[in-house]
Amino acid sequence: MTVASETPASARLPVADPPQVRRAALRLIRQDRRAFAAMIVLTGLAAAAGLVGPWLLGRVINTVRAGGAADAVDRYALTILVCALAQLLLARYARLVGHRFGERTSARIREQLVDRALALPASVVERAGTGDLTARGTTDVTAVGRTLRDAGPEVFIATVQVLFILGAVFVLDPLLGACGVLGLLGIWFATRWYLRRAHTAYLAEGEATSALAEVLAATASGARTVEAFSLQRRRVAACQEAIEHSRGTRTRTLFLRSVLFPSVDVSYVIPVVAVLLIGGALYDAGAVSLGTVVACALYLRQLSQPLGAILLWVEQLQSSGASFARVEGLADGPRAPALTGRAPADERIEVAGVRYAYDDGRDVLHGVDLTVRPGERLAVVGPSGAGKSTLGRLLAGIDRPRTGTVTVGQVPIARLDPDELRRQVVLVTQEHHIFVDTVRDNLLIAAPAATDEELRAALDAVGADWIDELSDGLDTALGADGLRIDGARSQQLALARVVLADPHTLILDEATALLDPATARHAERALAAVLEGRTVIAIAHRLHTARDADRVAVMADGRLTELGTHDELVARGGAYAALWHSWHGEPPPSPR
Repeated sequence: MTVASETPASARLPVADPPQVRRAALRLIRQDRRAFAAMIVLTGLAAAAGLVGPWLLGRVINTVRAGGAADAVDRYALTILVCALAQLLLARYARLVGHRFGERTSARIREQLVDRALALPASVVERAGTGDLTARGTTDVTAVGRTLRDAGPEVFIATVQVLFILGAVFVLDPLLGACGVLGLLGIWFATRWYLRRAHTAYLAEGEATSALAEVLAATASGARTVEAFSLQRRRVAACQEAIEHSRGTRTRTLFLRSVLFPSVDVSYVIPVVAVLLIGGALYDAGAVSLGTVVACALYLRQLSQPLGAILLWVEQLQSSGASFARVEGLADGPRAPALTGRAPADERIEVAGVRYAYDDGRDVLHGVDLTVRPGERLAVVGPSGAGKSTLGRLLAGIDRPRTGTVTVGQVPIARLDPDELRRQVVLVTQEHHIFVDTVRDNLLIAAPAATDEELRAALDAVGADWIDELSDGLDTALGADGLRIDGARSQQLALARVVLADPHTLILDEATALLDPATARHAERALAAVLEGRTVIAIAHRLHTARDADRVAVMADGRLTELGTHDELVARGGAYAALWHSWHGEPPPSPR
């Protein structure tokens, strides 16, 4: 098994290509164009001020050799000092403007990421895995923000300085300028070699980081299952494989840096040496003055600082460029279907000719037809893998059928406005989330205006009487720094939220699986009482739910094979009857 198999390629979230990244960067610049323009102007002024010093130093040398007066040298020295101070102040202010630009732009990127992540269909997020989305929202966004705040302004300032310095050398003497540029070819070749490989390498590193996060998250969230089925060795092996794969991608990027930086360090000296040697020959021939040679050498020596800054941040830019591509890739992610804007005519749910397939393209539902009447209690049963949970997700509007329709009041459920959808249908599964907050705030998520009496009534409805034993009651803090509750109590809180949400249709997908049989039966009966007159669709292995239901739908191999009341199906002697007798430990009745 490879690490990539944790998330199928077809389920992975997209990554933006280089043209998309460039367009996104330009769009962000346009949104804060004034700050960006101010940074350009200040950087240009700082670079221009930095050019004065070497040029005046050359003038000082020529003045001294010509026997000039000391006051002329003093004026040159004072001007050099003033220009150095001006360069320092302008450069610092340019960095301040650049950092502010970076922080604002980073905030925009974070807001865009949240908006795009929330716009993704829940099914897409589930199949992609939380690890990838988490890594993009934390590691990748942080890398982009750090680049915009630090690397971006530094590289921009350094680039302007390099261009100004090379321009000054060419103005002083074109031949010496050409020598300096030719001496920099070593840096150009080393950087080109690095850039051809770095983007792909850093994308691979980011993907490996996401895969590692997904494996670790899956192992942690499924700790009870791992322990129950003695899967420790298998999960440790999967984690070790993901770690090794991540380490290999990081080693690759480290190798690229280990080639780039030594090559650049050697290349800094070459243009200075070339100018001194060729400039010395030209000076002996009387073609240039000594001051010109010294000024050109000093200019080229100055290149080491801005070039060093650029190349120091090249690695960061490549890493953050790959991160930006992953963040911006969410813009190309699938979107939920267009909303209808229509309100359902009634509460009748109809499933007609539904087929559904996951990423491998193989249908898991085959032509399912089902009508759920308002106020009906319907139990969906069947062996594992029969398609029960998939049908529940379609009924809740999380997934869309490949063919066929799933409607409520003649409106496609998946195309309802989210607020309208929550008023119509709520799906409760074994999975739930308890926020690091108080019991009260965890419940108010479902009904912000609920009173304490309503909160306690909802808790009583699902049998959560343990709340009365807490010293702080509803104000008890939950989480690592507060009360740690087990899976059964967490699920009771999740069910209490459903009671407070008060939808007309409730889908329970083995929602009481973590509760003991007595507590589960009490919670289900309490929910049925609270939701009297509402539609309840229960998907469970515990067949007492089916016995209490108005009708039972039996699934097998993605098909609806039986539909009727409990007594009718038991009397029929088919698949449901076999399940019922097996559940009670009874041999099936002999065929008549």
